[in-house]
Amino acid sequence: MDAMGDPEFADIEAAAARIAPHVRRTPLLASAELSTQLGMFVEFKCENLQEAGAFKSRGAINAVFALPAEAAARGVATHSSGNHAAALARAAQRRGIPAFIVMPRGAPKVKRATVESFGGRVVECEPTLAAREAAAAAIIAETGATLVHPYDHPLVIAGQGTIVLELAEQTERPDTVLVPVGGGGLLSGTALAARHRWPGTRVIGVEPAGADDAFRSFTSGQLQTQLAPRTIADGLRGAMCARTLRLARANAHSIVTVKEESIVAAMRLLFERMKLVVEPSGAVPLAALLERAVPGGRTVVVLSGGNVDLDTLPWLAPAT
Repeated sequence: MDAMGDPEFADIEAAAARIAPHVRRTPLLASAELSTQLGMFVEFKCENLQEAGAFKSRGAINAVFALPAEAAARGVATHSSGNHAAALARAAQRRGIPAFIVMPRGAPKVKRATVESFGGRVVECEPTLAAREAAAAAIIAETGATLVHPYDHPLVIAGQGTIVLELAEQTERPDTVLVPVGGGGLLSGTALAARHRWPGTRVIGVEPAGADDAFRSFTSGQLQTQLAPRTIADGLRGAMCARTLRLARANAHSIVTVKEESIVAAMRLLFERMKLVVEPSGAVPLAALLERAVPGGRTVVVLSGGNVDLDTLPWLAPAT
């Protein structure tokens, strides 16, 4: 696989072996209470308990440890609102190389603090995709670092797909796997892996209605823009790229959207019933079940991350 090619299932299998010493095998948890409430058997893949607090560690580790030594020595760079940033900083720290991280102003403080705790060198920019890309390009031109894009990268996508290989060892084949979708790396990798490991399983992406570019792109077959996404799920404000759209349309079943109030309700349900700290983006797939927006049957929900600023929980009354 070259940097311009799409990943294949063999790349996901290779990624699983490469990342095994560096990531956590996350638990798969079930709740009889929630299964009864939802009218289907539901299991939760707890990537909120992953190293650096999110599934992004899988793709970041895979990309960093696949780099040749000469390129790795110059470091890696990315732009990210938080979880990929933290994952890449941790991956670089484990390999002993620098990580240059472009983060938009206003990114959750907990996510920036995590990046810095792993030694990531943070550069702030305006909260637009164009500003993020320009800042990252400037860093790469100055340092020679290798860009590890949050989702438009075949090794990153292959790393995310390793979730399915773990799931296949933890449970029987589900009817549906639900994942959140922003840029589409998790959806692409999961759907590709599931098509090979679990033929017949539906992989469905779930997206906030206030940031519905992936839904519109998947439906139309053409990339759609989202100039001003409005959602509490800050990790899902990115836009799909040609690669992730292509892979998603080839392998995933569909993308659905959910309301903001459902995301908050799902997040609170996970805190109260499952005793799991899950960020809004990670709660989005459960919101689809609360809205009855997806088919029934045996279902796995991927809880993608748990990096939450506890001072800004959405059900807390504002300070007076």
